[in-house]
Amino acid sequence: MCAIAGLGPIRARMSARLTPSEPPHAPKTTATRRRFFGASAIDTRTGVPHPDRVVLSWVGCTTYALAMGGSVFLLDAWVPRLTSVGYVPATPQDLVDLAPEAIFIGHGHFDHAGDAGAIAEATGAVVYGTAEHGAAIHAQVRHPSFATVGLGDATARPGDRHDFSVGPLEVTAIRHLHSARTAPEHPGGSPRFFPRPQPGVILRHPPTPSAFAQSAARLLDAEGGTVLYQFRVPGFALVWHDSSGPLTEHAPHVLDLLARLPPTDVQIGAVQGYNQISNGLRDPRRYIEAIAPGVFVPSHHDNWLPGLTASAATYDGPLRTEFERLSADPPPRLHTMHDPDDYLHPERLTFPL
Repeated sequence: MCAIAGLGPIRARMSARLTPSEPPHAPKTTATRRRFFGASAIDTRTGVPHPDRVVLSWVGCTTYALAMGGSVFLLDAWVPRLTSVGYVPATPQDLVDLAPEAIFIGHGHFDHAGDAGAIAEATGAVVYGTAEHGAAIHAQVRHPSFATVGLGDATARPGDRHDFSVGPLEVTAIRHLHSARTAPEHPGGSPRFFPRPQPGVILRHPPTPSAFAQSAARLLDAEGGTVLYQFRVPGFALVWHDSSGPLTEHAPHVLDLLARLPPTDVQIGAVQGYNQISNGLRDPRRYIEAIAPGVFVPSHHDNWLPGLTASAATYDGPLRTEFERLSADPPPRLHTMHDPDDYLHPERLTFPL
């Protein structure tokens, strides 16, 4: 969704001090990669991912560790721990120990980019996002030594496109929209949906002062623009977006641009958003209709903020209802992911080439 408003002017620079990453062949990095991507996916001698498959490991909300083309990347960079600690079995230090080559930011809110500065500082990973994302992430640490790549700035319009290479990946980045509430669509709109919050996670995984402080320091970070990415290696294309906006009302031409992307094998897309209050899961469905993936994986639908959010399973019914409305024949395969069982469960998101 978005940063939390009304919590006061928390602007202090408070990022955890993380131990610098080791090279891929170092025991800690190899062990961490085997944990995140599966033992069979990592060369035990070099610590390098085998390039014959694409593997993702879900780290809560919309953060994923990605092994693709024999390299490791992060999609967003935040481990949920604002109101609960340990629900996601990972830490920012774990993400450092993966030694990612690059970090791709979808947008700048705390629940997506809150750990990016500390991880980039400790690993030297290049951070990709808008110019505003780069400036905000540099400000998270005292002596930033990492590089950022600006994919447009505040003047960019929805639909602006950037094509570039990162290591083995061919990347297309398209500016789109963050989720936002619009008036209910009539006729034929999707049913409104907002699951009842499930705060019990807090009792089982209570927060700690230090974890709360690390995330609270980022609560007011701005969106800074929202970017969708397609990552390609020979024989496979992955689309990932950490928000799904009301393109129908405000940028319908972006749907046409998404439809013209190279064919997509797997789409990982945010389904939780502000417009579910008015239009249910219509906006995620419109992204799916345009991109037409072989497999759709819902994201940003877990209980990442207990007290305001609910478990991913509560989205299963509304998602299936939206899939019944898809015109594609056959429709994409819906690959559900449930918290907490599917966190750091690479077998669920392994795709052979």
